[in-house]
Amino acid sequence: MTSNPFYDLSEFITPLAIQIYVVLMFLMVIGGTILDTVHKKSAKYFFENAKKAEAAATRTVSSGERTSLLVKTVANEVLTSSEFANPQRRLSHLMLMYGFITFIVATAIMVFAYPTAADPAPATLVLLWHLGALSVAVGGYWFWFFIRCDVSSEGVKWYDLRQADIFIVSLLMTTTFALLWSFIGGTLLFAIFILATTVLFSTLLWSKFAHMFFKPAAAYQKKITKADGSRENLPDDYDLTDPSVQAKYPDIPEYMGTNPPYMGLGIKREAPRHF
Repeated sequence: MTSNPFYDLSEFITPLAIQIYVVLMFLMVIGGTILDTVHKKSAKYFFENAKKAEAAATRTVSSGERTSLLVKTVANEVLTSSEFANPQRRLSHLMLMYGFITFIVATAIMVFAYPTAADPAPATLVLLWHLGALSVAVGGYWFWFFIRCDVSSEGVKWYDLRQADIFIVSLLMTTTFALLWSFIGGTLLFAIFILATTVLFSTLLWSKFAHMFFKPAAAYQKKITKADGSRENLPDDYDLTDPSVQAKYPDIPEYMGTNPPYMGLGIKREAPRHF
């Protein structure tokens, strides 16, 4: 796991060609994200929703509070994925995320900084490349076969592929065949690795790859709406026995009485296995 597999490519492909390919994949990510934003109108919706929330705000959120909420968003939703209530789903997601980042960064460094055996890459860097790919594979297959809600809870077969599965399937194929190519070698395994990578980075418009860019922004905006009182036009978490709440909403005592009964745990009545 400390041998750089890219050195063997010099027999039939130049380092420059690999570098051009990596740049093209990077440009595909940028282009695909822009197309996804335009096609789904997600950015338009996001900014329009932010304006509505600002108009409905009951208090002004200071810059210091905004900074604090931004830090919390990065620490919780981005770095630790705390929005996942299922600990197994959360661990799987973290393995996928950090493994993918490690794999991509290590690939870029090896391809551009250490393109030939004349300037060998540090063994630690190559090891990180393999460990990143392995982390994606373990976390991804764990998710695919055991954690997906449609498989674990809805009886859908694991081999029932849909358009939404393009991202996870191409990601798993990329890291799986990267590892197989590294350990076994061969032009065929390398070709499948490149094909899977191309599908991964060229199908952002049809996969959920681009959601990683919108997810932190949406999480941050949600915190802002709670802080400024707009709450996305949702009601507050009222105490239904509070006389002032009953005076504001007379339907409560009319239909539920002055001392409304406890309505139960709702969605929290069972362990979070589905999300």
